[in-house]
Amino acid sequence: MSSLYPIRFRPILKETLWGGTALRERFGKKAKAGAAIGESWEICGMPGASSVVTNGFLKGNTLEEIAEIYMDELLGESVYGKYGNEFPLLIKFIDACDRLSIQVHPDDRLASERHHAWGKTEMWYVIDAAPDAVIYTGFRKKTSKEEYLDHLTGKTLDQLINATPVSPGDVFFIPAGMVHAIGKGVLLAEIQQTSDVTYRIYDWDRLDSRGLPREMHTALALDAINFSLDSNNLIRTEPELNATVLLAESQYFHTSIIRFDRPIIKDYSLTDSFIIYICTSSMAVIGCNGYQEEIRAGETLLIPASADSVTIIPRETATLLEIFVPQKNKTK
Repeated sequence: MSSLYPIRFRPILKETLWGGTALRERFGKKAKAGAAIGESWEICGMPGASSVVTNGFLKGNTLEEIAEIYMDELLGESVYGKYGNEFPLLIKFIDACDRLSIQVHPDDRLASERHHAWGKTEMWYVIDAAPDAVIYTGFRKKTSKEEYLDHLTGKTLDQLINATPVSPGDVFFIPAGMVHAIGKGVLLAEIQQTSDVTYRIYDWDRLDSRGLPREMHTALALDAINFSLDSNNLIRTEPELNATVLLAESQYFHTSIIRFDRPIIKDYSLTDSFIIYICTSSMAVIGCNGYQEEIRAGETLLIPASADSVTIIPRETATLLEIFVPQKNKTK
């Protein structure tokens, strides 16, 4: 069996009411001119929406298929032991040309009971933002269900939620149960659990393409919301040149930023997980297991868990997000 290599996937593009053109114009995503593309699913292992490999000897296979064949060689022994063939993360770019609905995601327990699915804890890394752009996360104060429902009925829910002005490089960590929404004029990368379970709470009285209000999930959301989450969960971190700086960590993902202008070698011998790189600026050449692959701004690569070390050579000054699944009692 041939060694695994840096794997590239075909983006899955999603047209939305609130999407824009930045993913095509800035990152070269292959969407038709003028299409309102809100999301590019970069790496996804969900049945029916599994990403397709576009490079190397695995070209044409889905992530689902290669996970079934390569198991812990691709995913890592601990990751495979917990998730089996199911790839545990979903990686996206999101272009919010208009604000998204205010929403919430259930945790693992509730999602399992209701949908036989994982919950959704996620994080956002802001790539670009309009001067007046905001992101909505968490209540401004600890809130009761009664107060929440009063604001929901009165269409003043935004008055109850933190609206944080954002700039490129800002990070938001959003655990399951936190109300949130991306504001207008934000381009970001999203790292999340593999789940598409979203409870829409309020959509700013927006109508869909048929002129109808979109479906709300008021009752389902009520049990999913954690009313004690009263922080905006904004993380501001200054990248250090030629260093790996932690952005956010949970039991589901560990995300760091690497800003570098010279070649570096990353040691993953104790990580026991696949690695995902998201390029947010410039480009780099990434090598492992005797293979090399370029990554440019707006692209994503999956590095197999079998790669004990990875060499990264930048063009000028490049920026990568580095994501893996952390393991208990393991250190990097």
